[in-house]
Amino acid sequence: MSKMDEYIIERNKSNSGFAQLVEQENINLEASVKVRELRENMGMSQREFAKLVGKPQSTIARIENGSMNVSTKVLSEIAQATHRRLTINFIPAF
Repeated sequence: MSKMDEYIIERNKSNSGFAQLVEQENINLEASVKVRELRENMGMSQREFAKLVGKPQSTIARIENGSMNVSTKVLSEIAQATHRRLTINFIPAF
C-alpha cells in the first residue's frame, strides 16, 4: 500500500467522505487525460472537437482541466461522435 493510500485511509477516519472525494477527483483526472489525448491524436483544437461532438467548447475545456464530473452519457456521446467505443473497468483499489 502506498503512502497516499495510507493517508487517504487515515484521513477518511475523521472525514467519512474524503476517500470518495479523492476517488471522484481521480476519475475526473483520468477522463480529462483520455479526452485530451483523443482530441490531440485527432489533430483538433478544442473548438473543432467540440463542434464534432456537439458540445460547447467550454464543456470540452472543463472536461480536459478536470473540473467537470463528466457523465458516462457525455463520454458515450464523445465516443460515438469520434467512432470510438467507451469501456469502463473496475479494478482493485488496494
